[in-house]
Amino acid sequence: MPKQLTANQILGEIGENAVRGRFLTIGFQFDGRSRLEAGIDGIAEVMDKGQPLARMIAVQVKATDSGRYASETDDSFTYLLRRQDLEYWRGSNLPVIVVFFRRSDNSYYWKEVSRDSDLPERRLQIDKAVDVLDSSSVNRLAALTVPKAGFGYYVPALGGGEEAIVNMLPIALPAELFIASTPYDGSKATAMLLDGDEPARFDWIIRGGIFWSFHDPRTSCCRDIVDLDQVEAIDTADLAFHDDVDQQNKFIHLLRQMLRHQTRQDLNWSKAHEILYFRALVADTPRNFAYEASKKKTDADVVNVTMSDKDEGRVSFVRHHAFSPRFELLGNQWYLIITPTYYFTTNGFTPHPHPSALLAGKKRMDKSAALRGQVIMWHRFLTEADRAEERNAGGLFGTVVEAEPRLRFGEPPSVQLETRVPEDGWGGGAKKKSDTSEQPEDLFA
Repeated sequence: MPKQLTANQILGEIGENAVRGRFLTIGFQFDGRSRLEAGIDGIAEVMDKGQPLARMIAVQVKATDSGRYASETDDSFTYLLRRQDLEYWRGSNLPVIVVFFRRSDNSYYWKEVSRDSDLPERRLQIDKAVDVLDSSSVNRLAALTVPKAGFGYYVPALGGGEEAIVNMLPIALPAELFIASTPYDGSKATAMLLDGDEPARFDWIIRGGIFWSFHDPRTSCCRDIVDLDQVEAIDTADLAFHDDVDQQNKFIHLLRQMLRHQTRQDLNWSKAHEILYFRALVADTPRNFAYEASKKKTDADVVNVTMSDKDEGRVSFVRHHAFSPRFELLGNQWYLIITPTYYFTTNGFTPHPHPSALLAGKKRMDKSAALRGQVIMWHRFLTEADRAEERNAGGLFGTVVEAEPRLRFGEPPSVQLETRVPEDGWGGGAKKKSDTSEQPEDLFA
């Protein structure tokens, strides 16, 4: 029996060639893959006026002859991703998009596939007005290749978009570190402090029988877990800028403990998610944080209560502003990298049993306004004690009150971008009607 190509094989080839032509038309390169491809049909490379930029996008083509897409209307349609494809794409080191080509009307649409393992969403929602693959989508496609992780990501300013801030705060370290020998390990020392008469504090670490802290253990409950005659003050730089990686990791752990200590009145630590989040003060009750943004005073609901649409009077979930802290040494400067996120509870205190879907929904709505606003808000929160200290400088009758050692944070650095990062590059879609009560623009000037 002679070999015969199926209609689907022919249509697939037509689709890939059509999509290749479309990318070339809008100024991108497109290289198809071999017949051994397992879910990526080609690689699109961003070009600027014919100059390749080595910024790649993985492309999967879905071609149809004349059929309608799922749930298609004049404005939109949906596409359900296969689980096997989604698992494959999540391992990609490139942004992944699906391009939809329909031969009958020569239409081209595209949508990015989220590679966040916390997002269970398999259904892509395509907006026919926004997600057309043509010259209007060049900037959005290029924005997919802008790193949003690593040492920091750019958060575009509103308006002109030429100035941006980076989600990293320079840290001014206390001048001294205190070390002492101790007969206890971390677990035993923690148990002793919790059983003691004084309020326990945990802005310290113990490694190899040595206690490390920015505060003098002789002045606190920590006197009970160290050898008092062995306490010694050393220059912070001796550990902070040590060449040994293990010593730097030790210092990072100490910085994390110090950050948790000095924010303990307002923030909780989620060990499972490794994030700090605003704690609720009263069950099922919002919490507001007022601060001064770039040009004016503003505020944010850092604990937000969402009521159920189906059961009147019942709380559906509580959303807490949160961030993942990471410390990095760049050159001779330590930075706190702030990655904004959210934490969800049922009433402000009990962890929500299904936070992933809630987080996915919120991330899809967050655009540059929310990201920029949160970076500014977290900086204002972390430097609130510094501003209070400045206001009260001199104390009563000019006496100077010595403050307890703490980490101090500078302004997030700003950069000047040659081109504006498109707004769509920072969010996952349009704002839903149920979220219109929130106005991210009010988070900052």
